[in-house]
Amino acid sequence: MKKPSVISLFTGAGGLDLGVHAAGLGTAVAVEMDKRCCETLRTNKARGYRWEVIERRVEDVPSSEILDAARLQPGDADLLVGGPPCQPFSKSGFWARGDSGRLRDPRANTLREYLRILEDTRPRAFLLENVAGLNFSGKEEGYRFILDEIAKINARTGTKYRVTSKVVNAAWFGVPQTRERIILIGSRDGQTFRFPDATFHDPDDQEPLFADTQPYRTAWDALGDLKKPIDIDELAVRGRWAELLPSIPEGQNYLHHTERGAGLALFGWRRRYWSFLLKLAKSRPSWTLTAQPGPAIGPFHWTSRRLARAELARIQTFPDGYVVEGSIADVQKQIGNAVPSLLGEVLTREMRRQLLGHRISTSVPTLLPPRRARVPSAEPVARVPTKYRHLVGEHEGHPGTGLGYGASRRREAA
Repeated sequence: MKKPSVISLFTGAGGLDLGVHAAGLGTAVAVEMDKRCCETLRTNKARGYRWEVIERRVEDVPSSEILDAARLQPGDADLLVGGPPCQPFSKSGFWARGDSGRLRDPRANTLREYLRILEDTRPRAFLLENVAGLNFSGKEEGYRFILDEIAKINARTGTKYRVTSKVVNAAWFGVPQTRERIILIGSRDGQTFRFPDATFHDPDDQEPLFADTQPYRTAWDALGDLKKPIDIDELAVRGRWAELLPSIPEGQNYLHHTERGAGLALFGWRRRYWSFLLKLAKSRPSWTLTAQPGPAIGPFHWTSRRLARAELARIQTFPDGYVVEGSIADVQKQIGNAVPSLLGEVLTREMRRQLLGHRISTSVPTLLPPRRARVPSAEPVARVPTKYRHLVGEHEGHPGTGLGYGASRRREAA
C-alpha cells in the first residue's frame, strides 16, 4: 500500500475506511466527534492502521488542519469519503411523524461541511454515503442542494466534479445484511463513474434482476463458525416484551402475532415499527442493524437474545481482529452507524479502476464472507406466555404515515 491519501469525514468506527483499506488505499486522516469512536480508531491505529485522528466536530475543523494532519496539499488526496449524519432524511422519522426537518434541521449542516472540505481539499474523487431518503421522491432537496453546491465549487475552482448516484443494497455485493443507502461518487476530472453490477440476488426472486449472480450471503454465512458468546447474560433481552420474543419464528417480527399472521392476534397490522421483535433467520441476510435499538427492537439473534460484539461486526463485514471499544451498547451504536466495510471495498476498487487509473485485481473481495455448506434447521418456536394472552382480540391496522400511536400522542400534547 502506498502512502495513505484518503481524507475521511464523519468516520465513526471506521467501517467505510476498513473497506478503503481492503481495496488497497489508506486513510490518512479521520475526523470524528464521538469519543468512543475515536477510542476505537486510536486502538486500531496501534494495530496497523495509519490514520491520524482529529476528535472534534467537522464544523470546527479548518480544512488546513485536515490537510496538515494528512501531510497533503490541496489536490493531493486520492479520495474524500464520508457519510454525514442522516437523521434529517431518515425513513424512520418520516414514518413516525409524517415529515422531517430535512434541510431545515440544523443537523443537515453536515452536508455543507462535507462540501466545504471538498472544495478546500479538491481530491481526485469523492464518495458521499447517506440514507436513501436523501433523494426520496418529492423530498429530494438535500440531494439537489449537493448538486447545486458542487456546480458552484466547479465554477469557483475550475474543477469538473461530475456526480453519479445510486441507491444500492449492500446485500447486492455480498454483505450479509439488507441495507439500502444512496451513494454519490464524483470525479474531479469530469469522468462518469459506472456503479458495479450486483453480484448477488435475493433467492426468493423468480427472475433475478441481475444475471450471473449468486444468492445473497446469509446470517449463517456470517456467523456460523462463531462460538457461543461468553457474555451471554449481557445479551439477554429485557423489558415488557422480552418473554414474547421466543414465540416469534426466526426470520419474522411482531406481524406473526397479528390477524394476518400465523400466531395470536396480539397487535394491530403494521401498528409497530418493522424492527419490533424482529428476529434473524439463518437462511437470510440480516436486516439493517440499528445504532440505538430500544429493548424490543431487533434484529435479534435466532436464539432470542441480542447480538454479540463479534456477531455485529461480522454482519457489518468488519475484518476479524478489528477492536470496537466500549460497552455492548457503545459497540452497537458504532457498528450500527457504520457503512458495511465490504461495500466500501467494492466501491473503492471501482473508483480506483475507473477514476484513478489504477490496475485492480479481479480477485474476490477480501471482506466477502465465505459460503457455508449447510444451514441448520430453524429454531423451535415457544408458546405465547399467559401474561400476554389478554391482548388477544381485534386490533385496528395502521391508519397511514404520520397517523400512528406516537404521532397521535404528539398532536394531543401540542
